[in-house]
Amino acid sequence: MTQPLKRHKSLQPWSRDHHHGLLLCWKIRKGFSIGITPERIKKYTDWFWKHHLIPHFDTEERYLFPILGNDHPLVKQALEEHRQLKILFEKNDAISETLSKIESVLNNHIRFEERVLFQAIQEVATPDEIKLLESVHQELEVNEVWEDEYWN
Repeated sequence: MTQPLKRHKSLQPWSRDHHHGLLLCWKIRKGFSIGITPERIKKYTDWFWKHHLIPHFDTEERYLFPILGNDHPLVKQALEEHRQLKILFEKNDAISETLSKIESVLNNHIRFEERVLFQAIQEVATPDEIKLLESVHQELEVNEVWEDEYWN
């Protein structure tokens, strides 16, 4: 059995965000499995994109990725996946297929960042970079509550 990854304290807020992203993937799958209309699921994913993922991607791109450098192959992969996800979340046709693709791409993206990219970042981050990470990421408070919890 493999040991769980030990995430450096300075990266843990981003890992918590990733947990919420994985829950989004689960909520998409759950919605489909219980017959929720794709349009209803999309309303939630649109809200989640705006309130959670856009700010999360922004902080990764501004503070985490520069530690390795934007020319690093792992960072290039993450940036390309961010671009693909943006296109998918902003797409307004073929909703069922798009939601399925979001679920798959987002799930794989989060697992890549957690298992590979974040591991590489924490191995090379300097004490000053760690200090900066600890100071910049604040849990994103979303005051708006999503009331249509179709997954319950």
